[in-house]
Amino acid sequence: MKIIRYADPDSGIHYAIQHSGGRFERLVGSIFDRLKPSGEDARMAKVLAPVEPRAIFCIGLNYRRHAEETGARIPSKPVLFMKSPAAVQHPGDPIEIPVHLPSTKVDYECELVVVIGKKCKNVSRDQAIHHVLGYTCGNDVSARDWQIEWGGSQWCRAKTFDTFAPLGPCLVTPDELTNPNALGIRTVLNGEPVQEWNTSDMIFDIPDLIAFLSGSTTLLPGTVIFTGTPHGVGMARKPPIWLKPGDTVSIEIEGIGALTNPVVAEGLERS
Repeated sequence: MKIIRYADPDSGIHYAIQHSGGRFERLVGSIFDRLKPSGEDARMAKVLAPVEPRAIFCIGLNYRRHAEETGARIPSKPVLFMKSPAAVQHPGDPIEIPVHLPSTKVDYECELVVVIGKKCKNVSRDQAIHHVLGYTCGNDVSARDWQIEWGGSQWCRAKTFDTFAPLGPCLVTPDELTNPNALGIRTVLNGEPVQEWNTSDMIFDIPDLIAFLSGSTTLLPGTVIFTGTPHGVGMARKPPIWLKPGDTVSIEIEGIGALTNPVVAEGLERS
């Protein structure tokens, strides 16, 4: 089923199921235990990111064609980095180009995202999918100047600015999305496709990634896994394409839907 997390007109936060006819029904209970239909229509004022992550694990260079376009060797083990949960952005809300720590080379990356639903550690490949709550779309927004020129050979600074982890628009459960490694995936920038491929090109598939990430490591319910991006990223184009204020970027994945965000300059705040 497709599950929406939303705010109602009174700022209450709920979940809803999307029925085939387009109706949204409010759900009651815990997303990590058992959600039950309430029989009531969902009063949706705003669609939110489908989960508030406990942790965000991200996999780099996980598509063969993307590794080729960047000139990188095919990795023998998954390449891992992390984002802060504070980087999450809701569908429809803006991606902010950093101004205080400026970047002029902000890139898009369409990604299939896995949400863990059950606490797990040292999970076998065969059992990995049983720990998945669902799947959603993600945009691994990346400041390439911080990643390549100023990041000190690590990627976290470049990948975890505020708003650099849009998620949504819904969470699709594994009973409906039975083969996550056979999905069309693409990025549309200002109405033009700039990435368009299939999750079958992953070097390490979803069970492999869960088994690897849970090795000697506890994955808590609500852990989010960005699974890598296909070829066509902005930095690999000639000339490069960088996100700029006024752009609109959409991540579209077969069976899930479209995650769309406008792009603006960071609004500086002082605390």
